Amino acid sequence: MGIASRLEIDPQVLTLALARMTESVGNSFLIVVLPLFIGSGVIQGNTYGLTEVAVTGIVLSLFGFVNSPLQPVTGRLSDRTGRRKVFVLIGLVLIGVASFSYSLASAYWHLVGLRVLQGIAGALIIPTTVALVNDLATATNRGGNMGTYNTFRLVGFGVGPIAAGAVVSAGPYALELSTVQVEFNGFDAAFYFATLTATLSFVLVAFLIRDPDMESAEAGDSMAGITMIDRTGQGVLDPVFTLGVVSFFMAVGIAMFATLGDIINARLNQGPTLFGLQFAAFVLAQILLQMPIGRATDFYGRKGFIVLGMVLLVPTTFVQGVLYDPWLMFAARFAQGVAGAMVFAPALALAGDIAPDGQSGSTLSVLTMAFGFGVAFGPLVSGFLVEFGFVVPFAFGAFLAAIGVVLVWSQVEETVTSKKSVFPTD
Repeated sequence: MGIASRLEIDPQVLTLALARMTESVGNSFLIVVLPLFIGSGVIQGNTYGLTEVAVTGIVLSLFGFVNSPLQPVTGRLSDRTGRRKVFVLIGLVLIGVASFSYSLASAYWHLVGLRVLQGIAGALIIPTTVALVNDLATATNRGGNMGTYNTFRLVGFGVGPIAAGAVVSAGPYALELSTVQVEFNGFDAAFYFATLTATLSFVLVAFLIRDPDMESAEAGDSMAGITMIDRTGQGVLDPVFTLGVVSFFMAVGIAMFATLGDIINARLNQGPTLFGLQFAAFVLAQILLQMPIGRATDFYGRKGFIVLGMVLLVPTTFVQGVLYDPWLMFAARFAQGVAGAMVFAPALALAGDIAPDGQSGSTLSVLTMAFGFGVAFGPLVSGFLVEFGFVVPFAFGAFLAAIGVVLVWSQVEETVTSKKSVFPTD
């Protein structure tokens, strides 16, 4: 019996996770490459009085600001059509086209346009892949499947930034094609690589993933999961909306780090390699823990993990603003990743438990949209708040996490124990 069977992981979830991992490697290259690309002098044009750091923050944040508000739309459309795969494929095509086009960019507005295109692609891919995982999972293994999917996706997201700097610095490259020698610099190599990973992901999804059998959601019901007020009367806020708010708070706290690279390097007296390791430490912790934590929630419940994760997020976010040692910063980022692993996959699984049949796309898009907004908002807010002191953005992130603890504790009910029964019904 294979590992997937023992862990009750659907084989299609593994394939989808592998496809997302492949695409994420190339896409996450851009988090490191684009700031270097902007600072290289290749990009010219009007910055409208903004500093290079501010321009970098805007370019990085555009992806989230564009894809996040569109995610409920694509999630709803995938519910209504009963098809998810086609949305993923179109998104991967757009990701590949945009990644290649960066090699042709020479002005700031080119970068803005390409990030908008990638944002649209993300809106097509993110909610539909998560909904696919939810559709393929069951109430008894949803946490494990969500954890597995997120683990593979984060492997790609973690490998990309570490490798990106090496690919850029190792250029220029020369490639022999028959009798022709093609030369390209390190930036172009990174963009070509991102294009290749999107292409490989497209092939995996096109040939190995199928839409599960599901009824198309009725037009009037497909947004039923998106509401602020709890219609059951058990709480004040809708539990899915609450989980979305908490996902936003978590994402803000973890995303602030990226924009402050130069400031952090100067403060800790370190180079870009250590910064890359610190950035990846958060992802490393999630890679190690998402799968076992997700599986544990199938047995022990989901809410407790989310609450503990948000509690841990408070000190691990704040302490980053007072450290001066590179390896202590690495440890803080790793501990923050442990907190994130206890929140994200369990929150998706809990929302999946609540989602009505055929409405996974619109329901789970609340969380993925909120997380995307947080990832977009974090770099922007840190770039501005750091002007008031290095600790200020991290204190702000810790404050949001503390609010998240109260929200989950008071507004979200456990789902696992109420659904488990010693008497099978099928």
